[in-house]
Amino acid sequence: QVQLVESGGGSVQPGGSLRLSCTASGMMYRISTMGWYRQAPGKQRELVTSISYGGSTNYADSVKGRFTISRDGAKNTVYLQMNSLKPEDTAVYYCNKVPSSKDNDYWGQGTQVTVAS
Repeated sequence: QVQLVESGGGSVQPGGSLRLSCTASGMMYRISTMGWYRQAPGKQRELVTSISYGGSTNYADSVKGRFTISRDGAKNTVYLQMNSLKPEDTAVYYCNKVPSSKDNDYWGQGTQVTVAS
């Protein structure tokens, strides 16, 4: 059974922090490079960070130095620590394998992050 469940979103003021979690069901996710994607209203879904099975990470320039991705293989869970949040970080955040097709792959429900004063 394939399932992705994201949680941890919420509303924070600029400069605040949130920690997102994504619990995955399915061997495919356990061994895949996993990433956090986000989609803001009226914009394309974008990959903001990824972590390989071995722990190598990559970050989009827009979040570098503020976001940290990690994973717990035993729990098949991926985390995203978001610090120094900005209004432009407002979006629905999704986790999934990298790469993933917005239209052809399974996606979870996502978790809403809103940054506003």
